[in-house]
Amino acid sequence: MKKGMDVSHYQKKIDWAKAKNVVEYAIVKIGEGRYSNQKDEYFERNYTECKRLGIPVGVYSYAYAQSVAEAKEEAKRVIEWLNGRDLDLPVYYDLEDARMQKLGKKLLTEIATAYCEEIEKAGYWAGIYANLNWFTNYLNYDILKKRFTLWIANVDFTHNQTKYDGQYDMFQYSWVGKVDGVIANVDMDVMYRDLITDIKNWKKGKVTETPKKTED
Repeated sequence: MKKGMDVSHYQKKIDWAKAKNVVEYAIVKIGEGRYSNQKDEYFERNYTECKRLGIPVGVYSYAYAQSVAEAKEEAKRVIEWLNGRDLDLPVYYDLEDARMQKLGKKLLTEIATAYCEEIEKAGYWAGIYANLNWFTNYLNYDILKKRFTLWIANVDFTHNQTKYDGQYDMFQYSWVGKVDGVIANVDMDVMYRDLITDIKNWKKGKVTETPKKTED
């Protein structure tokens, strides 16, 4: 099990050298939506600092897509922002926007799948981030867990660590974490599957089939 955090522009300028003493990996926000001006203003710095200090890093993008076509556009924008950069962890699609809920479970699952497939075509591992409510009521969890790595959030109102008995590779348990080097509250995560090693082995060709799905 590895301890990590996910960050965005909300955390402002992070002292990553101090944070490295607390967390073992980071998922940094790359942007949201499908337009070029929606790139996270701190992505470049966060990514560069993680790489400089040897902190394993992945990215996430916040979803607004209302159709499969828009989901593909959002994925292609992320690929453009990455511009071939190396990642140690997956590219996650952050599904939580309330305006998407009206689309229904079938279409939302198709949207998630379309995004992830585009990311995979670009040579990255793809995953889905959502909270337990979304995985229960708005996404077909059984379909997605067979295709992609899952990152599940389940935080109670007192912000204590909570549990979920389903299958997932990463778990977000707090929105009010305190980490040296980070002035603001920060989301805290645990990784139960060693995705860092899995991806490293995949890059080296040590696995013939990409085990991207959530582990059983």
